[in-house]
Amino acid sequence: MANFNIDSKKARTYDAIVIGSGISGGWSAKELTEKGLKTLVLERGRDVQHIKDYPTTNMMPWEFEHRERLPKAVTDANPIVSRCYNFKESSQHFFVKDNEHPYVQDKDRPFDWIRGYQVGGKSLLWARQTQRWSKYDFEGPARDKFAVEWPIGYDDIAPWYSHVEKFAGITGNKDGIDALPDGEFLAPHDLNCVEKYFKEQVSKQYKDRHIIIGRAAHITEPKQIHLDQGRAKCQHRVMCERGCPFGGYFSSNASTIPWAMKTGNMTLRPNSVVHSVIYDDKKQKVTGVRVIDATTKEMMEFYAEIIFVNAAALNTNLILLNSTSSRFPEGLGNDNGLLGKYVAFHNYRATVSGEYEGFLDSTTDGRRPNSGYIPRFRNVYKQETDFLRGYAAGFGANRQSYNDKSGMGESLKSNLLETKYGNWSVGSHMMGETIPKESNYVALEKGLKDPFGMPQLKISVAYDDNDEKMIKDYMTQVSEMFANAGFKNIRTNDNGRNPGNDIHEMGGARMGKDPKTSVLNKWNQLHVAKNVFVTDGACMTSTSTQNPSLTYMALSARAVDHAVKEMKAKNL
Repeated sequence: MANFNIDSKKARTYDAIVIGSGISGGWSAKELTEKGLKTLVLERGRDVQHIKDYPTTNMMPWEFEHRERLPKAVTDANPIVSRCYNFKESSQHFFVKDNEHPYVQDKDRPFDWIRGYQVGGKSLLWARQTQRWSKYDFEGPARDKFAVEWPIGYDDIAPWYSHVEKFAGITGNKDGIDALPDGEFLAPHDLNCVEKYFKEQVSKQYKDRHIIIGRAAHITEPKQIHLDQGRAKCQHRVMCERGCPFGGYFSSNASTIPWAMKTGNMTLRPNSVVHSVIYDDKKQKVTGVRVIDATTKEMMEFYAEIIFVNAAALNTNLILLNSTSSRFPEGLGNDNGLLGKYVAFHNYRATVSGEYEGFLDSTTDGRRPNSGYIPRFRNVYKQETDFLRGYAAGFGANRQSYNDKSGMGESLKSNLLETKYGNWSVGSHMMGETIPKESNYVALEKGLKDPFGMPQLKISVAYDDNDEKMIKDYMTQVSEMFANAGFKNIRTNDNGRNPGNDIHEMGGARMGKDPKTSVLNKWNQLHVAKNVFVTDGACMTSTSTQNPSLTYMALSARAVDHAVKEMKAKNL
């Protein structure tokens, strides 16, 4: 019997374990397996294989019972997730439903926790925007004193941005903007005539403001590395949330997970809910993870020398908080009591819209899976407003079209077949940086259990006065830019969306220089458990204004490189 137990433990022992298979988990798995480590990837959701498990990817609109709209019964049963722009009849199977995995919200601080529990996670659903941070983004907290200093700067991560960009496939222009560094780009998408006109007007009137085509994880011209992955050119179908059968946009399912599998070093275990990370008090180190089988509810343990926690920001916090021992009674690595605190997000509440009466001889043709982008221009080099930090913004223009629905019989048919065009619509949405604060936190609600017997997560996150000031400034500045360009009927709107609906939650296990004020060091290691790494959104010290996924990819690759070197040097 003793030998049987030894054999059983050996069969459950790996060089490395990765918790989560989304964007950061997929990259961790790819890098670890490429470096020769036998790696177990644990995913709490079901298996989703590229192409095979995209059931709606080639369906036509008329093949959906409700033409992609969701019945009232579905939205009534899912008031939180149904507020997500991508929750549709064609993609609802990739989202967690409200009643399946409950969580706790403060009564007066609602938070929309949007999740995707399957292999690939939310990499199947993301907006695919990929901007690098600049040195000013990393330096901001030290200058403004609203968060602890980042332990790394742009120069530390720049080579890793290049590393992941080449593999993922990023489209964009070399724009030469100091506050938004250029990357390793494939051919860019193009701005349309009104977007180009706005770009010209802004460049004439503002020295520090720019309009560029977005930088996005779409393959516009496949390189050999993309062909080697089995991926092809983006077809501009703009149905990305269904899963792309061409692999035209980056997802774990189309890219990093199959790549890791090809090495022969990866074991993928879906339906595996990680309960906690195991800290061995005798060995004084982390030795593995406890897992609940989602199908049988059986508890089991897996072991490894290196653990990467990539469960997505808030679930990573949950797992670490639930990883208690006599050494860490308040959660793994939580000696300073900061685990779960200083959660931040992106503020998408404000929009500005208008019309343009020019270029009435032109319209657009086809689809474009990207849009224009306005890089941050507030408080970049110095503090210049009554609010801290700044915002970036999306920008797009399209020609309004309509069909005359008057008449009867032949005249009605004729009218419906003739598309007519009005003015151009122009629109912008903000993406503002929120300040990490101790009052924005997550914690375990131990009196309430989830379907697997684990504590539910309590989320207490809200906007503050800084966010309100930033919204007003965005509306004022973009409205002015629109007016100066000759746009008419300019309207501003605060949509009042809840925190979390941005799907960019970050923090709770932030990086820093001092173990007293942070949870992770400059290599994404837990200060007090060196063989545990966190490279998803939980690690972020601040949020900046850029979409965060590219930074998670780069941090993951960088951390794996360090972890493997330290493992070989027997420092872990």
